[in-house]
Amino acid sequence: MLRKILIFTVLMLITVPLSGQGTPTDFLSADFHKDRRQAVRQMLPSNSVAVYFANAERNRANDVDYIYHQDPDFYYLTGYKEPNAVLLVFSEDQVDPSGKKYNEMLYVQERDPKAEQWNGKRLGTEGAMKELGFEMAFNGNEFADIPVDFTSFDKVTFFDFKNDYRNKRGDADLFDLIRNFKEKTNYPSDYNATKQQLYSMINSADDENRANVVTTVGRYLDYYDELKDDELLQNFVKTKDDGLLSDIKEKVSLKLEANNLDSNLISEIMSTLRETKSEEEMLLLKKAVEISAVGQNEVMKAMHPNMSETEIQGVHEYVYKKYGAEYEGYPSIVGGGNNGCILHYIENNKTKVGNDLVLMDLGAEYHGYTADVTRTIPANGKFTPEQKQIYDIVYNAQEAGIKASVVGAPFRAPGEASSKVVAEGLMALGIIKNTAEARTYFPHGTSHYLGLDVHDKGTYGPFKANTVITVEPGIYIPEGSDCDKKWWGIAVRIEDDILITDNGPVNLSDMAPRTTEAIEAMMKQPSPLDDFSLPSLD
Repeated sequence: MLRKILIFTVLMLITVPLSGQGTPTDFLSADFHKDRRQAVRQMLPSNSVAVYFANAERNRANDVDYIYHQDPDFYYLTGYKEPNAVLLVFSEDQVDPSGKKYNEMLYVQERDPKAEQWNGKRLGTEGAMKELGFEMAFNGNEFADIPVDFTSFDKVTFFDFKNDYRNKRGDADLFDLIRNFKEKTNYPSDYNATKQQLYSMINSADDENRANVVTTVGRYLDYYDELKDDELLQNFVKTKDDGLLSDIKEKVSLKLEANNLDSNLISEIMSTLRETKSEEEMLLLKKAVEISAVGQNEVMKAMHPNMSETEIQGVHEYVYKKYGAEYEGYPSIVGGGNNGCILHYIENNKTKVGNDLVLMDLGAEYHGYTADVTRTIPANGKFTPEQKQIYDIVYNAQEAGIKASVVGAPFRAPGEASSKVVAEGLMALGIIKNTAEARTYFPHGTSHYLGLDVHDKGTYGPFKANTVITVEPGIYIPEGSDCDKKWWGIAVRIEDDILITDNGPVNLSDMAPRTTEAIEAMMKQPSPLDDFSLPSLD
């Protein structure tokens, strides 16, 4: 036993080598970010500019902020990880007062020795030019005097603001950058990005697609209370009179021409670009997935009925840190028994998982790219007959969903394939009486894009090669369900990260076992944590 303890102690002290000495060196390259900015430029209409703001700093409590996380789009285009910054990408070359040409500008936090003593070194303008490859980099306080006339562009596209940022000290925080931008663009006080999007759809509607646009506008009116008083939108949905329709489109066109602001184009551009992954991106995304799969394996080895949900979460996240993953991609979900029936259960406070199934939905974020891997395992190492029956339905549903994840297939294909298997399986067990009832026990979608966000951006069109999605069917039977009590409290989700290729789907997370037999075999293996214990506390 002493030998095992010593071995584990050594393991705890060893750091997985990332770059020999110093800090990691396997981040995305400056050339990658530069190439992505050029891709944006090529997708912009003539005489336009795209404006990106860094993420806001979030307050945790009192004078403590949450650990800062950069906006994924901003990071994708710059590699800059600090707050209080703004990027401009122009469709064509601009000329500054001295006659120098440029097609992009980056405003960053100014170097400040006093602030850096407390919170770490800032990159500054020199670092932005030297390390990130920008030719035009300025301090944030210079943005107030930016030599750009935004009103001269046909289109200024930007992500509309969520008003979740604070006004801090100084004159160059995110609050000030946005305030200056609004002043320089004549940003209307009643600007509504969703309304602008619907106006654009109405403006371009023709006889062929009018019915679809009416349906879409109607959905938005049902969902957003702030749109219900808009007479143009209401009349467009209701009218069948061509003359009135022409009048509506004319008024909509005038509203769109009232300013040159556009909060929709930038989203379309970024969704198109981020949907497919480059080789450089895939190196990081695969590593995040593999780290997450190793975490699942190590927990399987260490699992026992006396573990708490929090302890299980901690083992996963320790593995992530061991490999140099900076964050979790999203709040970790560890649900024992009936807790697994809560789809986004993050309390993870059950003190003993007992003999229940434990649903573990977690993902490491490595250098910006996040995995999303779910496994469901029996805490005591052995599936009961009922647990296995439900589990096998979900497994077969996932197999069908993965098989359907091919180039050219519609985005809904994995979900349709999985749902069919789940419905038939639940019918066969007598848990439901007709296939429509399956939604009661499988209430969510099956797939989403994966990348810099756990729910990454994409077009949701037919699948393209080099796209990464999740396939994650599940069955959740909470206590009190309208079925035999023997099924109550069983929750199973299996989720893997699938790379879509021209040669078929590739399961990036397959090193974590998925079948009941393989899971039980993994759980029989010894764990470095078997002999790890801490002193009792009063």
